Amino acid sequence: MMKMTIKFSIRLVFLISVGFLKAQSEGLTSSPYSLYGLGAINQTSIGAANSMGYSGIGLRTDSGINNLNPATYALIPQNSFFYDVGVVGEFNSFENQSDSESKTTLNFSNLAFAFRIEERLGAGIALIPYSDVGYSLLGIQTNIEGSSEVFESNVTGLGGLNDLRVNMGYGPTEKLRLGLSASLLFGNIEENEFLQVGSGSLEITETTNYSGFRFGFGAQWDLTDKVTIGSTVQLPVSLKGNLVRSANKTILDSEIVVAEDEGGSVDDFKLPLELGFGLGVQLTDYLTMSADYKKNFWNDTNQTENIGAYQDQDVYAMGLEYVKNPLGRKYGERIRIRTGINYDNGYLAINDRKIEGYNFTLGVGLPTGRFANSLLNLSYSYGSKGQIENVLVQENYHVLTLNFSLEDLWFKKRKIN
Repeated sequence: MMKMTIKFSIRLVFLISVGFLKAQSEGLTSSPYSLYGLGAINQTSIGAANSMGYSGIGLRTDSGINNLNPATYALIPQNSFFYDVGVVGEFNSFENQSDSESKTTLNFSNLAFAFRIEERLGAGIALIPYSDVGYSLLGIQTNIEGSSEVFESNVTGLGGLNDLRVNMGYGPTEKLRLGLSASLLFGNIEENEFLQVGSGSLEITETTNYSGFRFGFGAQWDLTDKVTIGSTVQLPVSLKGNLVRSANKTILDSEIVVAEDEGGSVDDFKLPLELGFGLGVQLTDYLTMSADYKKNFWNDTNQTENIGAYQDQDVYAMGLEYVKNPLGRKYGERIRIRTGINYDNGYLAINDRKIEGYNFTLGVGLPTGRFANSLLNLSYSYGSKGQIENVLVQENYHVLTLNFSLEDLWFKKRKIN
């Protein structure tokens, strides 16, 4: 008789519950560039990809979850059930022509699980933050109309969007795999402005809720036993927005609700067509390479910001993984060592200068538990974006990601002696 163990069921429900709660928590980032649009677009992925330059479109793997290409779900082994839960910590330092500061954040990074349905057919669900908002503008001075006096205000923003994605992969042949993904993008961005004028103050809060569905496709083709190419497509979508605004005024410690408006409409936010191409190569018995290129067509969205415009984006990524023997008897032989690099020429231009960035990644996969594919994945990334010029800010960041990438056996028959 085949059944899922009670222990596994409880563990799975617990992980899903924690993940959904954490995904609704406050902003993951403290980047000043999260002020624009939907915030800072998240590039943190699942498991090994975080330490391989965030690459993996063409990476053929049957030892874990590869959320970068839904076609890889066709490779999930029989009776295997993969799940991955992660946390991420980020230390940011910012510098412009007159000032500098630093901040640290810690939050949920992903929840995912994947399983095999039948031969060469697999599926999974992943919950990952799509964008993060976490900025603060302090001491903004504004002239009072008709007067030489000024007042100061503080503006903060928190929130972001989540990507709840269903992936399915099918292999019509041994060498060709096709994939389909369906995403529910949802979340809110809350901006709070506090003004102090004389003995009174005014606090204005605007919460914008966004939601929408997005579909994508993926493919992988094994050219040889050691070389695989892959591609992905994310279709464009318009996210529907809804605005809730409230204002509270305080005079001599007495609070007055000045205005409260629910259900206000805002412009839809358009996400572009995204194309990705990847290459995976088994260089030696011990060394694997992954290389990706992505093109995001932001020009076609015809969107602008108050001080900038969205422009087409190019992303280049490459990663390496070394493991001597994933099934070796010695623990050291099963440790996976990874590194990578990622360059992004940016999608937002401010004063005709695109906010480009790069990062270097390094990590290890430490075997844990009874199964060869159960790993504790630890990843470190150092990166920089922006520059010290005009109104721009140079941001340097250190990111540490911890993923519990685990394998369990599903529907395995028990043997009774």
